[in-house]
Amino acid sequence: MYFYACLHITTYLWLDHSLFWPEISHDILKHPYVLVGFAAFLFTTSLAITSNNFMIRKLGRRWKQLHRLVYLIGILGVVHFWWLVKKDIRVPLLYGSILLALLAIRIYFNYIRRKRIG
Repeated sequence: MYFYACLHITTYLWLDHSLFWPEISHDILKHPYVLVGFAAFLFTTSLAITSNNFMIRKLGRRWKQLHRLVYLIGILGVVHFWWLVKKDIRVPLLYGSILLALLAIRIYFNYIRRKRIG
């Protein structure tokens, strides 16, 4: 997944804007979905960097806390896609619904687990 995110941002920076940073800055201010997508990419980069055995051992308990960013990344990804699409929002709505269902299932099972323990 991270590879595809890298391809996506490379396409945006290189092919769409020819690495012309003033134009990219203007685009970020004009279209907030670019900023949301870039934030999601930065968070994903931190997860990619720390997704190896060495970093898992080095970070210890903090690794799990850091990797909970995946929930925020999913939400930011859906928002990025939703804001990008102008008219037909059925596909972003489908992705958002799937994400919402998965997060609801996650919350439910965490609730059940905590109820059993406590």
